[in-house]
Amino acid sequence: MNSSLLSLAIWTPIVGAFIVLLTGDDRNARIARPLALISAIVGFLVTIPLYTGFDHSAAGMQFVEQYAWIKRFYINYHLGVDGISVLFVLLNSFITIFVVVAAWEVIETKVAQYMAAFLMMSGLINGIFSSLDGVLFYVFFEASLIPMYIIIGIWGGPNRVYAAIKFFLYTLLGSLLMLIALIYLFLSSGSFSILDWHQLKIGMGPQIYLFLAFLIAFAVKVPMWPVHTWLPDAHVEAPTGGSVVLAAIALKLGAYGFLRFSLPIAPDASQYFAPMMITLSLIAVVYIGFVALVQQDMKKLVAYSSISHMGFVTLGFFMIDGQGMGSALGIEGALVQMISHGFVSGAMFLCIGVMYDRLHSRQIADYGGVVNTMPKFAAFFLLFAMANSGLPATSGFVGEFMVILGAVKYNFWIGFFAATTLIVGAAYTLWMYKRVVFGEIVNPHVAELTDINCREFAILGVLAIAVLAMGLYPYPFTDVMHASVDNLLKHVAVSKL
Repeated sequence: MNSSLLSLAIWTPIVGAFIVLLTGDDRNARIARPLALISAIVGFLVTIPLYTGFDHSAAGMQFVEQYAWIKRFYINYHLGVDGISVLFVLLNSFITIFVVVAAWEVIETKVAQYMAAFLMMSGLINGIFSSLDGVLFYVFFEASLIPMYIIIGIWGGPNRVYAAIKFFLYTLLGSLLMLIALIYLFLSSGSFSILDWHQLKIGMGPQIYLFLAFLIAFAVKVPMWPVHTWLPDAHVEAPTGGSVVLAAIALKLGAYGFLRFSLPIAPDASQYFAPMMITLSLIAVVYIGFVALVQQDMKKLVAYSSISHMGFVTLGFFMIDGQGMGSALGIEGALVQMISHGFVSGAMFLCIGVMYDRLHSRQIADYGGVVNTMPKFAAFFLLFAMANSGLPATSGFVGEFMVILGAVKYNFWIGFFAATTLIVGAAYTLWMYKRVVFGEIVNPHVAELTDINCREFAILGVLAIAVLAMGLYPYPFTDVMHASVDNLLKHVAVSKL
């Protein structure tokens, strides 16, 4: 299917970013804000036909675009999406709207630059999810670091420079090994086409090196334990919008890389390293959950919660049996978890941002009794806290249940340890909620808080609808990915030795 929808999804927000920058300094902030919102909305609207026109029964790439870029090295501007990637393009464009609206009154300096950075990042991330050329993927992958580095470094907290540099160095150094792997694959196939690499016959030795190179690049991005330490610092120092995009979108890039590169290109190495990947994932699920339990900063608590939830994702990907067959239930559950985490974690950080904008504190001890002054906010916060705990009928339950069910079928004890997140997750999330929202008002500043305004109500209301809709009726999300996941498992099951 030929169309320009993917190019529109990539370049509409990027062009919008440059238009917003043309408004100049903060004297024109009233112009920059609506222009940014229009760009974000149009950027989302052009992605809707990707879903409505998607053939759910087809396993291959759809909406394909291919043009010669650098002919000498056979590098192409090659785009396409399947049932795995199409949902993330929509999610990314959807979340960008909330980031722009959330900053409407909060960001008062360098407004145009702030809005433009998020629009730019939105287009670049859509490029990552759409790229079918290795060099194009790498360019988008690396370029997406720049806007986030700027966002943390300029609009972040007191230690923003440290957090921004740590974020940049961790992710950049990890992806340098990926570049070496991409060059090796080009020399082996004579092509930079990712789809050609999926058909490439590779020996076990090279597969192991390729898997490790991709592992280092994508594990940092997820982030997996023990290369996760950059994330809490980045979340704490980032402005609210930066935290939302980091949790809802950026963490998904590493997980997506495992599905697009590691599993189909190095299936034998993936099976060989599956026990290690499962172990690292369970450490993230269980240990990081207990780390979250002792946090006193709300942002840091939700950041560790994200690491724990992403451990579910990598667990679902690597439940590969002795015949090289992965679990369709595990992979689909992990994909659902990624989409749900985008809604829930984004909503949690927005809720923390609402309180921070009023009290300028993220410390749990500074709150208490918020329900007395902000009852509407408390109701939304409760829903998202429950979803973060995996309550049935919310989106947080669907993916976790599918992964746990697949894990139990794979190995009972792996499923047992994975299921502990339902207890630990509820413990740290609801304990935080209890200390922040319930009880008597101790801090006099809490007594002066005002409830959410219409803008904040609209943002949290739409996200609440998304969380409930996905929890009550996940079929529109799961149906689109069936054929592509089955096709992926066929690649994993076929040995390349």
